[in-house]
Amino acid sequence: MWSPEKYVEALQFAADRHAGQKLPGSERPYLVHLTSVAAEVMRGIALDPVADPDLAVVCALLHDVVEDTGTAAAEVAARFGDAVARGVAALSKDPGLPKGEQLDDSLRRIRECPREVWVVKLADRINNLEEPPHYWTAEKRRSYQEEARRIHAALAEAHELLGARLGERIERYGKFVGV
Repeated sequence: MWSPEKYVEALQFAADRHAGQKLPGSERPYLVHLTSVAAEVMRGIALDPVADPDLAVVCALLHDVVEDTGTAAAEVAARFGDAVARGVAALSKDPGLPKGEQLDDSLRRIRECPREVWVVKLADRINNLEEPPHYWTAEKRRSYQEEARRIHAALAEAHELLGARLGERIERYGKFVGV
């Protein structure tokens, strides 16, 4: 079972770092996304446990903190440990790479991490496959669905339940792209 204390510590850190950020195309605070991903992870690992539930839950809450807030991975390591920092770094796109290479690079790094980190990426994309922002073009929506298929192909084996949920979400997302 995950630690409520670690959950709250990570949640507070994420809330401070993402303060003022909104979900794309919404007035909701970005924290809604992070807690939704954590809820997906918590449900998944309650039904199919992982070796280190705290790693999964804390990474779920912090998965965007390096990529979206300018927080250094070293700060994450100092506060939450090296395993969390490595997981968060793997879940973050490398802005130094061309955009077309970033997902494959991140998936490669995630696959080098424990199963708990794979679970976070599955949960993240499950959560992101809701109705897209109104300003996304049809091409952007198709591209996002294709990215989800690549994530599914690379990581679904890590967790049967979350892999199946992602597969279902990918298909359901077709209504937003005309598939």
